[in-house]
Amino acid sequence: MIDFLKEAKAMEQELIELRRDFHMHPELGFEEYRTSSKIKEILKSLEIEYKEVANTGICAYIKGEAPGAEKGKVIALRADMDALPLEDKKSCEYSSKNQGKMHACGHDAHTTILLGAAKILNNHKSEIKGTIKLLFEPAEETVGGAKYMINEGVLQNPKVDAVIGLHVSEDVESGKISIKKGVVNAASNPFTLRIKGKGGHGAHPESTIDPIVAASHFVVALQTIVSREIPPVYPAVVTVGSFSGGTAQNIIPEDVVLKGIMRTLNNAHRNYVKKRFVDILEGICRSFRVSYEIEIEESYPCLYNDDDMVQHVINTAEEIIEGSNVLEQQFPSMGVESFAYFSNEIPAAFYFLGTQNNERGINHPAHGSYFDIDENSLHIGAALQAAAAFKYLSKD
Repeated sequence: MIDFLKEAKAMEQELIELRRDFHMHPELGFEEYRTSSKIKEILKSLEIEYKEVANTGICAYIKGEAPGAEKGKVIALRADMDALPLEDKKSCEYSSKNQGKMHACGHDAHTTILLGAAKILNNHKSEIKGTIKLLFEPAEETVGGAKYMINEGVLQNPKVDAVIGLHVSEDVESGKISIKKGVVNAASNPFTLRIKGKGGHGAHPESTIDPIVAASHFVVALQTIVSREIPPVYPAVVTVGSFSGGTAQNIIPEDVVLKGIMRTLNNAHRNYVKKRFVDILEGICRSFRVSYEIEIEESYPCLYNDDDMVQHVINTAEEIIEGSNVLEQQFPSMGVESFAYFSNEIPAAFYFLGTQNNERGINHPAHGSYFDIDENSLHIGAALQAAAAFKYLSKD
């Protein structure tokens, strides 16, 4: 019987050094050339077959050699690779060397964990009863590299039956995981809106059509979608994050531009919020005699966890880190996650690996300049991912 945690613990220092290397050299979406090169170098050293996808992405294969493996199931493990356009303000030996770029969301850890899991699984090819695909995803933070990978066929040839992913969490204590059945992350629809009126002198508003007043009424009216039209037990968010227009105090501008985002937790509410957004916009614009141009993007979908896959991860984790360290995530996140594209295609499980260590001051929020992780969690993640894949393929 394979002791996944013991094997992962044996490579702990190797994982820490690898994660620090990635952390020192962060790269933005579709610019992960060094990261991708480092991953391919390690895969080659392990004699793991791979192909390049989605520009800087990688799809690698570990083909089991146990009797009947060629007819066995296929499971994918996914890690994202990109960093954020953020200054690393940590004072440590592994802080970012690339100015204005930082691994502030833990993707360096995700990549390291997947490589660790790959090494463990590759050492046990003779016992694996199927195929494991290793998906290294680019541009998770920007356009969602997963959809590009899917379009290039990473879930086919051979067809993937299930996929597992993880994300480090500063809200969960190191040594524990948190997981939830059902919807885990929201869908998002960013929008850009231009409201056009008639500009003129601020002293003579009667000769103008003021787009700022119209846009202000629209922003206020938008708040009723969530507060009065979506059931209170279902979270939804409509945010106007940018409102720009005008050049001087005494000039009424010709137009204003609003930018923002809608977030919902199911497709019915997603479609409803978009429709009501436009309904309210048309009504406001008509009443204030302004016109508009609107672009609503179809961005990340909801991330759905499959109940059976979640239970599989829970059962695996209870063997690796004991049941008391396996926590139930109570509520979904209104944030988005590119893994959602995979979860909308095949049964999926996405969970959160604890990296918080309050005693060492490792509890700063993700997407912040002081974000870091408790590196003792790296080998735990590698063990969990390897064990979950192996045990899934071992099922009858």
